[in-house]
Amino acid sequence: MTPAAGGTARGRTEQDMLGTVTVPEQAYYGAHTARALTNFPISGETLAARPHLIDALAAVKQAAASANVAVAALPEHIGSAIVAACEEIRGGGLHDQFVVDLVQGGAGTSTNMNANEVIANRALELLGRPRGDYVAVHPLDHVNLGQSTNDVYPTAVKLALDAHLRELLDALARLREAFEGKAAEFADVLKVGRTQLQDAVPMTLGQEFGAFGVTLGEDEDRLSEARLLLHELNLGGTAIGTGLNARPGYREAAVARLRDITGISTLVSAPDLVEATQDVGVFVQLSGVLKRTAVKVSKICNDLRLLSSGPQGGFAEIELPARQAGSSIMPGKVNPVIPEAINQIAFDIIGNDVTVTLAAEGGQLQLNAFEPIIARALGAGLGNLTAGLRVLAEHCVVGIRARRDHLAAVVAGSTGLVTALSPALGYETACSIAVEAHRDGRPALDLVRERTTLTEEQLAALLAPDVLTGRRTAT
Repeated sequence: MTPAAGGTARGRTEQDMLGTVTVPEQAYYGAHTARALTNFPISGETLAARPHLIDALAAVKQAAASANVAVAALPEHIGSAIVAACEEIRGGGLHDQFVVDLVQGGAGTSTNMNANEVIANRALELLGRPRGDYVAVHPLDHVNLGQSTNDVYPTAVKLALDAHLRELLDALARLREAFEGKAAEFADVLKVGRTQLQDAVPMTLGQEFGAFGVTLGEDEDRLSEARLLLHELNLGGTAIGTGLNARPGYREAAVARLRDITGISTLVSAPDLVEATQDVGVFVQLSGVLKRTAVKVSKICNDLRLLSSGPQGGFAEIELPARQAGSSIMPGKVNPVIPEAINQIAFDIIGNDVTVTLAAEGGQLQLNAFEPIIARALGAGLGNLTAGLRVLAEHCVVGIRARRDHLAAVVAGSTGLVTALSPALGYETACSIAVEAHRDGRPALDLVRERTTLTEEQLAALLAPDVLTGRRTAT
């Protein structure tokens, strides 16, 4: 043992700038992490709940160790032990040792120190040394060499968000494909389109579901664009972007090694590290695009709930898969629980966008101290939406059925058909027929037959499904 680490019956004693701290004997974390556990019992959600962030921290530390060996700042045997420890963590090891709360003061310092200490103590074991023997491998002098929380933490957050986005894009594509499949299945099902909840003109149910797929595809593009913005890093800038205490060549080597470790070929170093260290605009951009996606998916879920409403007293145009009993008092009732869950995820993301906005605006001078709450908000939103979209696709959309007979009957009695006939009838005549049909509750086509000279052949041509839905022009 070194003077910085001793043993007691309850654990090992470590020392930091404030004095001594007792750490559980079997813990891989150290003094700073132990203090953070006391200082920030805030949300109850720890780093262990965010494996993407843990993996990203390990990737950054691995890249840093390799770069420091390459520029002769770190002995090779220490660097190799650090790299090996990081690879274990990236493989899923020791995640339970990342114990600090996601909500913390210090701009992420407790998160960075938690990683430094866990990596250092595992590297010590790999070198045959006891935990806490920091003369051999030190959390700061070796694991954090050439680094600062202020470049490590935002880099790790960007890598973690990139991993979340990759998963979200996969889930979004699966949902889009589910809607496209339903669009093909319902291509021949006529229905009444609506504007402002009032009958408008005919369309097909396939067109309605196809539009859902198109709008999701647009958001795949927007999210992919936002993802690329995450790939500009301030690693190597250390405290405020000046690169103080980093060896020449370290910055370039660290980013290059990080590209190799993560497989993200588009990772680049920011052109101005001072600006990049204080700017969190990329998180504001991502939050806005994430909110856009959540709002659009939530609107689709509103439509699904409305179209399936009833089944006797509502629109009842489609049937959602029954997932569970809907009431403890009303027998046979089934609720649209999957779309309702997605709505709530969207509400949370919308609220988190406000959090990200305020946190970004609250930054001061050369650093934004509020990146932990930004990381928590974005990580939660991306993770929840990804899970929600998978559920929506698999447990709802793929099982939707069209109520074909009901839809056909509604179309046949709709005054929306009169709109399609207005070029032949004239607006005034068409309007008069529509008003009378509404007033007397009669099918509009009956009135057309009574009050106009259009033949059945002409009516059939004007009201052909392809004509009504804009796929061809009446002849």
